[in-house]
Amino acid sequence: MPAIEFEATKEFAAAQTACDSLRAFRERFHIPKMANGSDCVYLCGHSLGLQPKSAREYVEQELEDWAQLGVEGHFQARNPWMPYHEILSAPISRLVGALPIEVVGMNSLTVNLHLMMVSFYRPTSKKNKILIESNAFSSDQYAVKSQIQYHGYDPGESLIELKPRSGETSIRTEDIEERIACDGDKIALVMLGGVNYYSGQAFDFCRITEAGHAKGCVVGFDMAHAAGNLLLKLHDWDIDFAVWCSYKYLNAGPGAIAGCFVHERHARESHLPRFAGWWGHDKENRFRMPPDFAAIPGAEGWQLSNPSILSAAALRASLDIFDEATMQRLRGKSEQLTGYLEFLLDQSWSKNFSIITPRDSSHRGAQLSLRLSENGRAVCDALAKEGIICDWREPDIMRVAPVPLYNTFSDVHTFAEKFLAATHS
Repeated sequence: MPAIEFEATKEFAAAQTACDSLRAFRERFHIPKMANGSDCVYLCGHSLGLQPKSAREYVEQELEDWAQLGVEGHFQARNPWMPYHEILSAPISRLVGALPIEVVGMNSLTVNLHLMMVSFYRPTSKKNKILIESNAFSSDQYAVKSQIQYHGYDPGESLIELKPRSGETSIRTEDIEERIACDGDKIALVMLGGVNYYSGQAFDFCRITEAGHAKGCVVGFDMAHAAGNLLLKLHDWDIDFAVWCSYKYLNAGPGAIAGCFVHERHARESHLPRFAGWWGHDKENRFRMPPDFAAIPGAEGWQLSNPSILSAAALRASLDIFDEATMQRLRGKSEQLTGYLEFLLDQSWSKNFSIITPRDSSHRGAQLSLRLSENGRAVCDALAKEGIICDWREPDIMRVAPVPLYNTFSDVHTFAEKFLAATHS
């Protein structure tokens, strides 16, 4: 999208909202309401995306088929349940820049992360370390530490945590590359968040992957805050694996079925150890129940059980919207919305807050993380009472996410106006 010369007025925000070529997609979502019936300003899609109105129809169709067909719905439903997850593969692949064979919708995020590490974290006495960002999401920290311990190593010695330089809030790509170059002979796995949940920093996937592979490291990413947010090219970047949830930017509902990417070069590596389940077994004889496991080539071979059809239906409803809107257009609007929020906050003379998310739009997604020096939780709670829904992370961070599918320039202006008033008082 073309660059916009921003103005701080409410009229400018309204005009930009009116001429937004993606504005109609907002009508495709349920917007939470205030007590007076007006729309909330919902800026929390990085935590839980809003419900597509079509999700009810998609889910109810499967409920009707279940009621009418019972077990025969596996083969006779309007969208037969046995291959239902295959319907998701093409739109997921388009969303994350992958081949259909490289992606699958399955399980939950941390389950998928563990399944990937079973196969791709293969430590040895000389090469057993995992590289991660110091403030990675807690579940990632728990998962990698538990995997290190499972293999008999000490997380205090085998976990390398990347930190920003003193006085900075983001980790420089050159510092990541340098650490890999220095310690790569000891690093078995580079495992970073695609977008750090706390700071909002988006990592340079291509450079980090190249650096890791140059030292013989496996490279994987947690894309929970990147899928449906950034323009991704997982296949072209040569990433080994990636995992993500679907309830944030992908709007598939609380606890929704998650996603997994495995690069096609690993598609037929039968020597890779894995925790197997029957849904990952060769489709040709899956129902003959043979005693020995034969993996489906590609990401599908890491499936354990048949997926929740109701959860998959809600995800399909959202993916249809993404296919229509396209990630390229959404990313363009996202940069404008986040840039406008940054512009409005920069108008303030207040010293009570700072933006810790990178200023370079290529190094962030649809999120600004604001550090409040005092009364931050009270500010967040006060905004919530006025129908402005953000997210608070202890000890001092408010995360604000203008999501391009359903947020507007007017939403951003309203938040900035109310936020600045609260921090100036």
